[in-house]
Amino acid sequence: MATMEDEPGLHSGSRPLAVRMRPRSLDELVGQRHLLGPGSPLVTLAGDEAPDHSATSVILWGPPGTGKTTIAKAIAQSSGRKFVELSAVSAGVKDVRDVMQKALSSRDLYGKSTVLFLDEIHRFSKAQQDALLPGVENGWVILVAATTENPSFSVISPLLSRSLLLTLETLSDDDLGAVIDSAVIDNRGLAGSVSLDDDARASIIRLASGDARRALTALEAAAASATAAAGADEREGKPVISAEIVAAAVDRALLRYDRQGDEHYDVISAFIKSVRGSDVDASVHYLARMIEAGEDPRFIARRIIVLAAEDVGMADPNALVIAVAAADAVQYIGMPEGRIPLAEAVVYLATAPKSNASYRAVDKAISDIREGKIGRVPAHLRDAHYSGAKKLGHGKGYRYPHDAPLGVLEQEYAPEELADTLYYEPTDHGHEREVSTRLEKLRRIIRGR
Repeated sequence: MATMEDEPGLHSGSRPLAVRMRPRSLDELVGQRHLLGPGSPLVTLAGDEAPDHSATSVILWGPPGTGKTTIAKAIAQSSGRKFVELSAVSAGVKDVRDVMQKALSSRDLYGKSTVLFLDEIHRFSKAQQDALLPGVENGWVILVAATTENPSFSVISPLLSRSLLLTLETLSDDDLGAVIDSAVIDNRGLAGSVSLDDDARASIIRLASGDARRALTALEAAAASATAAAGADEREGKPVISAEIVAAAVDRALLRYDRQGDEHYDVISAFIKSVRGSDVDASVHYLARMIEAGEDPRFIARRIIVLAAEDVGMADPNALVIAVAAADAVQYIGMPEGRIPLAEAVVYLATAPKSNASYRAVDKAISDIREGKIGRVPAHLRDAHYSGAKKLGHGKGYRYPHDAPLGVLEQEYAPEELADTLYYEPTDHGHEREVSTRLEKLRRIIRGR
């Protein structure tokens, strides 16, 4: 009698294609060959004779759709261990403790160990992660935790030190092709009920961005569309999935972009460096990538404002004005129209002359202050408006610049200890070239030399 997993066809068991095609063992896993060599920790854990006293908990770090859940289930199934799954989105400390207690009882009463798969461990609070420690440390459970975020920042140190960190890689195009081809012909998948064009196959691979789950989701949607339109294009009596059908079924790239994960930081980092490097085309690409992935436009606008002040600076003072105006526009008109002022600001910043002289100036001054280079405010610059200030000599000798023919005159402004210190050193880029010439004259007058 066939099981649900063996039922052929497009809608087998009414379960998603990605679920039906999940590998049942590590041998069926596509990709991650660097983790599956003979004697590797994962292969050892999945072995029938894996000694529980030496079993190591593991943390699987990698992008979505690279096999984290599959690995956990394969370890439990292949080794004959009990499999328990918790999601950090819904499980609390009580749930964790209940699992630990049941795992301890199962081990002591029945001699059966437990694999606890914890998805999205980075969403667990410190208290929730602390609740895992007794079970991991004493071997009550073999923890297989999955995360799309860098565990160094999201997992507590005691848990990291008691677990083996394994990094999963994004699936290659060849890996995704193998996943797709298998799903088309496998009885658990589409069972050969459709035909897949080479162009359609390439489109699905491109749209999946290294995520097997998304590739299968796109394939399933395209297969359903092709089947619904059966008769228009058939080969050997089968509906044909074309690139056009894929495009219609999947209306945007399935971007691998976690707004709280590494991809978020990688893309914004590339965006900032592209603008700073004056590559306008790369800058617009990363802007579009963030917009399509659903990034908060206010976050993008804030980064643009920082870029304008830090990397363009006085080389083009209008950059900050335009950046702030773009942020205001996004706040006022919202998305998707907000993409237009954002793009305008990005193009302006990327093509503008660059200077970080203002940024370096304030950081240098802050560094001096932290080192104790402060000094007292010169007496003639101190507040002289309150009663008794004159007796202290406050304001005495202050010279009013507007009374001077040039609007500037010789006068001590900085504390005596910093009288000869230069913080702002303009470049010769853009507007700052003019500032540099003017500044040289100003300093000569003010300092009397």
